[in-house]
Amino acid sequence: MSQPKFILTDSGEVRLGMVQMHKDLLLSGESCLGGGYYQFDYVGNRLLLSGRSYDFGRPKWNLVDSVAVPEAYAGLSIYYSPDGDFENELPLTDYVNIRYTK
Repeated sequence: MSQPKFILTDSGEVRLGMVQMHKDLLLSGESCLGGGYYQFDYVGNRLLLSGRSYDFGRPKWNLVDSVAVPEAYAGLSIYYSPDGDFENELPLTDYVNIRYTK
């Protein structure tokens, strides 16, 4: 069963998709620096990232200087919650700089 998952690649790209396994989001030759789950908060205009990948663990934001996020999400505030409790989420910009890509 596919679920909304994300990964952080070794090149700093945040990639989202409906997949069964986080590894399904990797392209040939890429490595994964962790991942988790995502959801959209349309009322709050936010992209919510949470949790960890069972295969790769929590995203290792500290291993990249910036993250590349698809420009389609440029209008959204992006938050990460390690435990999935969005009462205590932190803006992704508290972890790393964000750049938007095509």
